Amino acid sequence: MTNPERTSTLPVAVLGAGPVGLAAAAELLERGETPIVFEQAGEVGAAVREWGHVRIFSPWRYCIDPAAGRFLEATGWVAPAGDTYPTGDELVERYLRPLAAVPELARTIRFNARVVAVAREGMDRMTTAGREERSFEIRVLSAEVPETLCARAVIDASGTWGSPNPLGAQGLPAIGEDAARDRIYYGIPNVLHGQRDRYAGRRVLVIGRGHSAFNSLLELIALKDQVPGTEIVWAIRKTLTNVVFGGGSDDALPERGRLGERVHSFVQEDQVQLLEAFAVARVELVPDGVRVLANDGRSVLVDEVVCATGFRPDLSLTTELRLGLDEIVEAPTALAALIDPNLHSCGTVPPHGEAELAHPEKNYYAVGMKSYGRAPTFLMLTGYEQVRSIAAALTGDAEGARRLELVLPKTGVCSGGAVQAEFTGRLLNLAQATGSCCTATPGAASGACCGEAEVAGAECCEPPVAPANPGGSGKCCA
Repeated sequence: MTNPERTSTLPVAVLGAGPVGLAAAAELLERGETPIVFEQAGEVGAAVREWGHVRIFSPWRYCIDPAAGRFLEATGWVAPAGDTYPTGDELVERYLRPLAAVPELARTIRFNARVVAVAREGMDRMTTAGREERSFEIRVLSAEVPETLCARAVIDASGTWGSPNPLGAQGLPAIGEDAARDRIYYGIPNVLHGQRDRYAGRRVLVIGRGHSAFNSLLELIALKDQVPGTEIVWAIRKTLTNVVFGGGSDDALPERGRLGERVHSFVQEDQVQLLEAFAVARVELVPDGVRVLANDGRSVLVDEVVCATGFRPDLSLTTELRLGLDEIVEAPTALAALIDPNLHSCGTVPPHGEAELAHPEKNYYAVGMKSYGRAPTFLMLTGYEQVRSIAAALTGDAEGARRLELVLPKTGVCSGGAVQAEFTGRLLNLAQATGSCCTATPGAASGACCGEAEVAGAECCEPPVAPANPGGSGKCCA
């Protein structure tokens, strides 16, 4: 028999100790809840460390969750200057590590604890009767020893960094991609420092058209200036348009605008060899390098490949839960239509919170990058607002959960406008439903272009875009 009293006293499980996961813990603690945070690495912000050398285009004032900031300030912590821009490493050192050391939060975090599955206690996904009254079972590996813990709710902030999209244009690994993996880097390599020897004086192919690709291109161009003989090839799956480069001086996040402008100028100066409509089909290791072939028969021979085609959620953790995911974006269905890049490219994200993130499986929420599925448009501020709303809902504050505080800065570019898009059976008038791409409806927030958690990148406009109000985050041109 289920014991509702027991379930109500269980902790809320938070998966991941990155910016959004720690913000969730802070929001819950402020409301008197008891969270438990599972982090598979040995430190907070482990995924951020993977791109620690990259400078975020969102200033510090957009990088700090309000509840987390209050916990930190109570310890005497002084926030960095709000109008300066941290690198990923600085974000960890100056914000995430001090936050994790706050006694109230430190007690909630379990490091080296990898969550491998989440299910309902004693039930598979086929069982309905009494389902919502059961607690969640969290299957965890600590030092490779499995254990099961129970929770009354789950906030999955595990992100997407560990699940990069492959080179293959059809979403599958290109033929030969696995065999060539030693020549392929997924993400943003540290070209100028830690991995300089790998790329100096080599011919390098960058695949992707988001901010992750932009950051890689700019570092490779700097390396080219230092080491003659370094050559850069940039391949994108579609035809290059000005929308790809963002809004420039019209972007409300100046550093994001400048990032696109710099890449645009280098393309015009022929600093890189551009391959448009280059849909990768095959990768071949050859004696003098790696040959990458497109569907149309074109090919390019290089020494190294940087795959910056974005990321996707790992859904293997939740196969026994009942999730309402959009069949295209793999985001919650209510959120998917607001972020689907097939419908609009600028990443405008109307305010959203617990209601849009809810699933048929009550009290399970994916937040942060993972909530956006495969859509390339997320910011830390969006994640902070998501977990604030969810924490309110889980602690009985229905009004607080409905009150949405996200405001995202405009990118200054949009290819959608007041579009009517009929897509897999749903007719959306974006001008009415979401205030159009870059034109928010009265009272709604307006956002940026496609991107990835402030820096990572996806195949649309990759790196992240920051909101204008601490508490919001949006995934779009970073």
